[in-house]
Amino acid sequence: MEGFEKKDREREEIFSKAVRAGKRTYFFDVKATRKNDYYITITESKKRYDEDGRFHYEKHKIFLYKEDFDKFAEGLDEIISYIRENQPEIENKEENQEDVTEPISTEEYTNVEFEDLTE
Repeated sequence: MEGFEKKDREREEIFSKAVRAGKRTYFFDVKATRKNDYYITITESKKRYDEDGRFHYEKHKIFLYKEDFDKFAEGLDEIISYIRENQPEIENKEENQEDVTEPISTEEYTNVEFEDLTE
């Protein structure tokens, strides 16, 4: 994009939280539009290996805007409550094993470039 400088991308990043969960890492990022409206990006990242042994990160991203926060939180809370109340307890071997993968820096994922969000 013409005229879009690195300092503009850095300005839009407000706050980040990385959550390791087994083989996945979730990134919760607060960003700002050009009009300084905050929104959230939720990124799921999984390390994948190619046939030749090299790896890459597979990422899926959701953009969540402030007008949807309440409905999203209510829906997420409802579905988590349903699962906790109705799913039988099953021991998850993956959660009980030590995580032997190398630490991942949030900078590897929060610097993904996407088109500017305009209104």
